[in-house]
Amino acid sequence: MQMRALLVLAAVGSFALVTVPCTAAEEEAWVPLFNGKDLSNWETKGGAATYHIEEDAIVGVSAPNTKNSFLCTKEHYADFILEFEFKASPTMNSGCQIRSNSLPDYKDGQVHGYQVELEDENNPRKWSGGIYDEGRRGWLYPTKENEELASKFSEAGKTVWKNGEWNTIRVEAIGSSIKTWVNGELRADLQDDMTPSGFIALQVHGVGDKTEPMTVRWRNIRIQEAKGK
Repeated sequence: MQMRALLVLAAVGSFALVTVPCTAAEEEAWVPLFNGKDLSNWETKGGAATYHIEEDAIVGVSAPNTKNSFLCTKEHYADFILEFEFKASPTMNSGCQIRSNSLPDYKDGQVHGYQVELEDENNPRKWSGGIYDEGRRGWLYPTKENEELASKFSEAGKTVWKNGEWNTIRVEAIGSSIKTWVNGELRADLQDDMTPSGFIALQVHGVGDKTEPMTVRWRNIRIQEAKGK
């Protein structure tokens, strides 16, 4: 993505408008995680939900009577900034795993690690942007035990999430600091060093015995690694 700077040059009673192309270093550092063509750099783990491509988005489709499903990057990441857009079916609970793993000696390969919660605003909790430890400790930010933080988090969530629309998500995982933003609003600010690296994964939550498929969509998925920060 290029940015252009406009320079106005004065010259003996006249002005010249010059467009100078320049590329911001931050923009150059972004790398797309989805090539828009196939899912060759991803792999599925967990349940039986399916994933396919529609136009410029990855679409996850729920399946009945199966556990949580994940479409995982084959590559692992440590310190990074992650951005993507997300849209879900009403009442559908979903999430994006970061620094997550699937190890044969941990619960028979169950996906576990940090999850950025993504839930439709019809969910009364309104905890989108919160951080959940999938397959391990449960809620990290907010926590059910911290009633004051949970209440403030829910109240702010009422105006942050765009129901039935694309929502912009940003995650910064640098060292022990994990921060999330939803549509430009800071949601979570967590200090936790349990897992320093792992894959990124797109979750389709289990839906019990519901047979009508529900979908979740991700697009414009990009990452900027923050090595040395």
